[in-house]
Amino acid sequence: MTAELSLISCCRPLGAPTLSDEEAESTASLFKVLGDPARVKIVNLLASRGGAVCACEFEPALGLSQPTVSHHLKRLVDAGLLLREQRGTWGYYSINRDALAQIATLVSLEGGTT
Repeated sequence: MTAELSLISCCRPLGAPTLSDEEAESTASLFKVLGDPARVKIVNLLASRGGAVCACEFEPALGLSQPTVSHHLKRLVDAGLLLREQRGTWGYYSINRDALAQIATLVSLEGGTT
């Protein structure tokens, strides 16, 4: 057997990867932080709201305590999915559109063939 791999006749080569190693690592981090249902709900609530939301609004919407909501919001901000703005004593959160675009590009089926 040679060191070269031969193509199986029924399969087409995948071609060049569309993500660099760094991009793949960064995107995997985004998916990892979205591995918690509460965080997915937070992102969904913000995306459907369309603007900044006060941290205090998440507690009743999610049925979670303030410390738990704060933990989830911090994880989402640290991952780059959310932006945080301080308004007086309250923190307001909004979607980081660049991060969502990164995920959308990855899962987009445009240009793919079956």
